[in-house]
Amino acid sequence: MNSELLLDKLLDLLPDAVCAVDVEGRFVFISSACERLLGYTQQELIGTAMIELVHPDDRERTLATASEVMDGQLKMHFENRYIHRDGHVVDIMWTARWLEDERIRLAVARDITEIKRAERVQQAIYRISEAAYQADGLVELYQLIHQVIDELLPADNFQVALFDAAKGWLTFPYYIDERVPLPASQPLVSGTPLAEVIHSGKALLITAEQAEAQGQEWVDWLGVPLISQAGVIGAVVMQSYTDVIRYTEEEKGLLQFVSTQVAAAISRKQTETRLQHMARHDPLTELPNRMLFNQHFDMCLKRAHRSREHLALLYLDLNGFKDINDTLGHEAGDQLLCEVARRLESIVRESDMVGRMGGDEFTVLLTGIAGKPSVAVVADKIRAALAEPFSLGGQRLELDITVSIGTALYPEQGSDRQQLFRHADNDMYAAKRCVS
Repeated sequence: MNSELLLDKLLDLLPDAVCAVDVEGRFVFISSACERLLGYTQQELIGTAMIELVHPDDRERTLATASEVMDGQLKMHFENRYIHRDGHVVDIMWTARWLEDERIRLAVARDITEIKRAERVQQAIYRISEAAYQADGLVELYQLIHQVIDELLPADNFQVALFDAAKGWLTFPYYIDERVPLPASQPLVSGTPLAEVIHSGKALLITAEQAEAQGQEWVDWLGVPLISQAGVIGAVVMQSYTDVIRYTEEEKGLLQFVSTQVAAAISRKQTETRLQHMARHDPLTELPNRMLFNQHFDMCLKRAHRSREHLALLYLDLNGFKDINDTLGHEAGDQLLCEVARRLESIVRESDMVGRMGGDEFTVLLTGIAGKPSVAVVADKIRAALAEPFSLGGQRLELDITVSIGTALYPEQGSDRQQLFRHADNDMYAAKRCVS
């Protein structure tokens, strides 16, 4: 048998691809394994510039390595990415050397796509787990999750939908879509792809052909459930509006594998956020408690000192609250405190803060005020708001509730929180003595 023919047959039996590239970077020889690797026939690749098939992000590095090979260096285990004929990315590990007499680069290529995918999945799982501890709140966690998944598969349109099973209610805390605006919170509607994912607890891929039959405008739709120890807590959804980005069953399985860690990270951060909220807010009124109010107060004082702004502290005490508790009961008293909190928050600006110090005592921090007349205006609004009838136990009642308000202005009546609280507290008790 002809030795050259025998060599060709031996090369065709190898699982790795063998190729030769001339000094201009064009394929001059390629084994049949290249068709399995990249989807192109030998005839199609001969004369084609190698760099045209390399992933755009890897081209500069690939050309630099090719130059080193042509300078006589033997390169082993060089890794880069190529674009398969059908558009998916192939990870390849190369061993290459320069043959000076023939003026060609001879290389052996091994498909390491599965190995690299496994590495990326493991790294993604680790990064998502770490994000649950590192993220400063749920919003940042969702952003980090999106970033990690986008490195595994295209996720230009990405959303996290959370499901409250007790209420049958959907919320969309993270939503990126190039065409559809952020939906409002809504009941979970049966018959939708999202409902199918959440009710079944299984991943769902809807391809272009299926989408067209359903009258949908997207090309591919991919959703996976988020399953925690408490059950299905929502779903991660990705969709494509272009044929350039298509999802496959393989990618559905990949996303479903990662989704377990996503659900765990979200549940962990939700618990952490809930505990932080409980530690910093009054459990009855949901207002900031003394600790959070004081922290915010100190931060505002520093900012006011730097920018020479004026602040005001209002210290409030309800007159006649004990009589409400004694005559209508503690449940009515709790309802009254919650309604007082709601009315106080409706009066102040977003930049201000209302807090509950305990019992029937509330505080209001006003930032960036013009002076004492502005404080008096707010105090009058508070008195008027609390003089309105209250609905307690389903009944609209005229209650004999008034409020004693003490004020302290920064920097005129104190330079730190302790001084300002002391002044406002004394002013409040002076006002209370006038009432009694």
